Amino acid sequence: MNKIGFTTSIPMEIILAAGKIPVDLNNIFIASERSRQLVDIAEDAGYPRNTCGWIKGLYSVALENDLEAVIAVTQGDCSNTQALMETLQLKDIKTIPFAYPFDRDKVTLREQMDKLMQAFGVGWESVYRVKADLDRIRVLCREIDLMTWRDNLVSGSENHYYLVSASDFNGDPQQYERDLHSFISQARSRKPYKDEVRLAYIGVPPIFTDLYTGLESMGARVVYNEVQRQFSMPFDTTDIVEQYRQYTYPYGAFARLDDIRTQLELRNVDGLIHYTQTFCYRQIEDLIYRQKLNLPFLTMEGDKPGKMDARTRMRMEAFVSMLKK
Repeated sequence: MNKIGFTTSIPMEIILAAGKIPVDLNNIFIASERSRQLVDIAEDAGYPRNTCGWIKGLYSVALENDLEAVIAVTQGDCSNTQALMETLQLKDIKTIPFAYPFDRDKVTLREQMDKLMQAFGVGWESVYRVKADLDRIRVLCREIDLMTWRDNLVSGSENHYYLVSASDFNGDPQQYERDLHSFISQARSRKPYKDEVRLAYIGVPPIFTDLYTGLESMGARVVYNEVQRQFSMPFDTTDIVEQYRQYTYPYGAFARLDDIRTQLELRNVDGLIHYTQTFCYRQIEDLIYRQKLNLPFLTMEGDKPGKMDARTRMRMEAFVSMLKK
């Protein structure tokens, strides 16, 4: 009972400082061989069909894992998280709310972190000790990202896996660090990819299990995974509050645009895929990105976990073919 689940990235340093094991419920859900069944379990329990597949998956994962508590991000992520929290409370699962301030106010963010620290009985000194250890590991994540777009030694799927895993360090920061060292050493011995098409991927990580391998089979490679990169906290700051203020994902489309524009130019991409989740309010933000980002643009929508459907794959093939020409 020392595992702490959470619905999206939160100040993980607090959980580790308390001697607990961080568990990103999203990673458990999408990696499960039963991911479709987990969605069905939530629908059988009464979750509406027109509710995000991720939320339904998180509900079932929280029920099936031996968790001490679940930290629910009630502001800065999914608009359905409050209802998820309430349905978990109905099942006697302890929930702890955490909210990112929409205006990125540092005082308010610090207050939220203070409340979370009080819930786990830890102080700033112990949290900063953990931050120092994690910062060393996060440097390795940045190296993998550089090896993706600069050195062309890492595939889009590998970049996705290692960066998305930074949301909870796979529950074991020391083993995760060893895994990163091993992968970097192995990847450095490769011959560089010769890309026909270089793509950027923005939006939440895909519910599709074959998106990256599908693109690579078409001669395209993702060299920028926006949100996954943000999970790895790719910035230098000694101030942990500032670290989670610079983290763009919770603060809306315009907070993310500056970082996206910088990375698109830096990585010399040919086109952009924006992934949106069915029934998610973030679908509306697609019109903002379309107007503000001057690149060939494909919007992809996913519902339940699994391989891409034929229509989605055909649209992706047509997009890649257009970019090749």
